[in-house]
Amino acid sequence: MSKVLRHDPERVGLTLDRAGWVPVPEFLAAMGLSRETLDAVVAGSDKQRFAVAVGDDGVERIRANQGHSVPVELGLAEAEPPELLFHGTSRAVLASIQATGINKGGRHHVHLSPDTDTARRVGARRGGAIVILTVLAGEMGRAGHAFYRSDNGVWLTDAVPPEFIRTA
Repeated sequence: MSKVLRHDPERVGLTLDRAGWVPVPEFLAAMGLSRETLDAVVAGSDKQRFAVAVGDDGVERIRANQGHSVPVELGLAEAEPPELLFHGTSRAVLASIQATGINKGGRHHVHLSPDTDTARRVGARRGGAIVILTVLAGEMGRAGHAFYRSDNGVWLTDAVPPEFIRTA
């Protein structure tokens, strides 16, 4: 579901609207899922990756909360970040991050976690030795960097310059 809703909707013949939504009936048909399975996946997602809502037209829709590599406008309002946020990653890329900062790569934003446990889970997906970076988010915000908070609590920003990163 994440791959389709975040990166490759065309793979199953879907088109996301400009905000990343797709009608639930179309999604179920394209994915070959039952409504019960969809509800279980949405409810059981430990990271709350998906949102389901009824649109102005009365049609129920689904989208990924963040992490898209396809063009979408999530409509997130700028938010004041906490003083510290965290980023879990592989030790193999630490030297690059220390030199150039945390960059969004092919995604819309850099993803930051509100706590070290979440950052550790995110970093573990990359394999190898994990390092948890502390981001001086409050200082970044005061320096003019914009932050957004997705519906599932992930903090988003365009990039984290190296001067705002601390390693443990």
